[in-house]
Amino acid sequence: MSRIGKQPISVPAGVKVDLSDQQVTVTGTKGTLKREIIPDVEVVLEDNVITVNNRVEGKKVNAFRGLTRSLINNMVIGVSDGFKRVLLVEGVGYKASVSGSVLTLNVGYSNPVEYKLPKEVSASIDGNTKIVLESIDKELVGLTAAQIRMIRKPEPYKGKGIRYEDEHIVRKAGKAGATA
Repeated sequence: MSRIGKQPISVPAGVKVDLSDQQVTVTGTKGTLKREIIPDVEVVLEDNVITVNNRVEGKKVNAFRGLTRSLINNMVIGVSDGFKRVLLVEGVGYKASVSGSVLTLNVGYSNPVEYKLPKEVSASIDGNTKIVLESIDKELVGLTAAQIRMIRKPEPYKGKGIRYEDEHIVRKAGKAGATA
């Protein structure tokens, strides 16, 4: 059985959960999120506590039970608190700026790279090198951060590139000077 799927989800004050035909809608102070759920999993709301149960038994259904519970929990947290992901731009002359929904990155290419942010994600720049992404959708903010990181992945020799704030880059030694 799924250990995560067994855990109940407590719904905080100010968050409204609507369970309709195979769809969960969560509304809070920051916005509204919707998600379809598979028919083999049943979602029950009683006394501001959400529980996820199996309609049929099986190993695959247990896995989907845990997944569904995690997704609904992320929806509840997102509409009440929101999610944040921080990226750091490292390198000489590397910088970032945002205007509206376009993130402009100067990361060592001949031209600046422009990245159009999804409308659900907001970005702010702190000190030209720190990008803060915020959204109510955890999946979308993580995907956006990964796509921005792929523009210039950190390299292991000097550590230049775009990396997550909590990411540690394993540094390699440079080429040893050959004496001939």
